Amino acid sequence: MTSVPPRLAPMLAPGSPVQRVATALADAGHECYLVGGSLRDAIIGRDPVEFDFATDARSEQIEALLRPIAEHVWLQGAKFGTIGAQVDGVPCEVTTFRADVYHPASRKPTVEFGDDVETDLSRRDFTVNAMALALPEPRLVDPFDGAVDLAARRLRTPMEPEVSFADDPLRMMRAARFVAAFGFAPAPELVGAVREMHHRLEIVSAERIRDELSKLLLVDDPGSGLWFLASTGLSDEFLPELNAMELEQDPIHHHKDVLAHTIAVVQKTSPDLVLRLAALMHDVGKPKTRSFERGRATFHHHEVVGARMTRERLSALKYPTEIVHDVTQLVYLHLRIHTYAMGWTDAAVRRYVRDAGPLLEQLNELQRCDCTTRNERKARALARRMDELEERIEVLAAQEELRAIRPPLDGWQVMAFLGVEPGRVVGEALAFLLEARLEEGPIEEADAYARLAAWARERGIEPVG
Repeated sequence: MTSVPPRLAPMLAPGSPVQRVATALADAGHECYLVGGSLRDAIIGRDPVEFDFATDARSEQIEALLRPIAEHVWLQGAKFGTIGAQVDGVPCEVTTFRADVYHPASRKPTVEFGDDVETDLSRRDFTVNAMALALPEPRLVDPFDGAVDLAARRLRTPMEPEVSFADDPLRMMRAARFVAAFGFAPAPELVGAVREMHHRLEIVSAERIRDELSKLLLVDDPGSGLWFLASTGLSDEFLPELNAMELEQDPIHHHKDVLAHTIAVVQKTSPDLVLRLAALMHDVGKPKTRSFERGRATFHHHEVVGARMTRERLSALKYPTEIVHDVTQLVYLHLRIHTYAMGWTDAAVRRYVRDAGPLLEQLNELQRCDCTTRNERKARALARRMDELEERIEVLAAQEELRAIRPPLDGWQVMAFLGVEPGRVVGEALAFLLEARLEEGPIEEADAYARLAAWARERGIEPVG
């Protein structure tokens, strides 16, 4: 029996979900191997949360064997040879040995089923994922030295990288995620293949690229992965704005370029997809707005240009409408804190909270993380500015319903009071009342009606309420 990774030992005990799946397949005369991320993670000391299996059984056979032992079975991947199941509360996926191949004009792989585990492993993305543990009696199958690469933190492909990336070009993006998530050093031949083949990514659907980018952004520190995308030219295929930011903010003193600053900001932010996308895109407008004044680069209104570019890029990547809106709004607002140095009235603080809406915490964090200067005096000044703003927000929030700022009257009250139907007048009246609320704070209802009456009479409208 092969030595079992300590993290897997209790999961391979008789009667465990893993062994129940393996036994069901083996008793029916089929091979069963634990493969993929669960085996890799167990070897490096991480606790697997789900398990992937490979077998020579076909999907209909797998389904029939899993149903008696599973609480739930899902068949979304059946045509690709994958049957999912929940066994004793543990997610498991069992897949027929594969030999996927991309064809030059195809955006999706052609699924070809195999009959042996080594061929299956040879078609996997990286050697660290091309290991298998035979079950029920554990025996490690490692034809491509994945365990050695895992110990050395080295990222290689089982076959020549050109073959692997031709089979599935998205693996080039996945390499960036593995570099960032596990601290792997990509083999020189892998890097060279990405530089030569990154145009191949054009056949991959926007949705798959989006999902892989999101996974990269959500690792603890995505910095090295983003540098991999940029340095190999891979990002040019789906996010050309990234390398476009490789320009100096100060060509005289050679301060940190915008790309380096951007990646540093992403690294500082919390692993929240909206926040990290906003950090990635917050300065994309700088290349288009750069000009020089007295020998220094300026980027006037880059937040406005950047917000438009962000909306276009994230929409092209098929991100959900809500994410596109939220990220675009954060990019648009990310410079607000710099006007605070000029002194903000309570009305300005109310507007800041109103404009940020449910994104307030994310906006505050983005602005804090946007400070990557080595100048300690400037860094302290920005931190102090943010502290003061958050304190003022807290004070005002305790006095007012700051998070739900709205006109003191609603549309129905305005229409009844003025005797008008829904239309432009109602919108203008509500905007007038909201402006008063923002400037002065809470307004009593009677005072609101008095103000509305005066506003209406100036426009030749006699209230009926």
